[in-house]
Amino acid sequence: VADAKSLSVGFVDGKSASATIRGTDSDADLAVVEVDTKNMKSSTLKKIAVITLGDSSKLQTGERAIAIGNALGYGQSVTTGIISAKDREVTIEEKKTLIQTDAAINPGNSGGALLNSKGELIGINTVKYSSEDVEGMGYAIPINTAKPIINKLIKNEATSESEQAYLG
Repeated sequence: VADAKSLSVGFVDGKSASATIRGTDSDADLAVVEVDTKNMKSSTLKKIAVITLGDSSKLQTGERAIAIGNALGYGQSVTTGIISAKDREVTIEEKKTLIQTDAAINPGNSGGALLNSKGELIGINTVKYSSEDVEGMGYAIPINTAKPIINKLIKNEATSESEQAYLG
């Protein structure tokens, strides 16, 4: 949402609605956007489902992972893989602990959902490692890390520096 002049959210029925930014945390690569549902058609509202939050602390290496996003801006995409590591320390500009998966995370998937086999949100896709020597190394912010940040963004509260996640 950085530098966006306007925002819209697309729904599964092909309809879209304008959105406003509730809060952002660029260090955590997280933003909360709000859609005013008052003027939306009931047929669209009926198709909106609220995702169940999982518990990223209970992940097991080798567990199935499903990444949902908008790869390369082509529209909704779904890829599958496994949890390659659950507490991977990644240093980009600062060390962070992320979920590593081999489910394809590509440009446009950032901010998308990383789900477990029960369809629960366990992480938020954030970055992939790209190199000629590496394939299939994507990372997600664990939902247990993201949850308190998201709750503060919804309330439009600042997150203290010690609580902030970081992604370069």
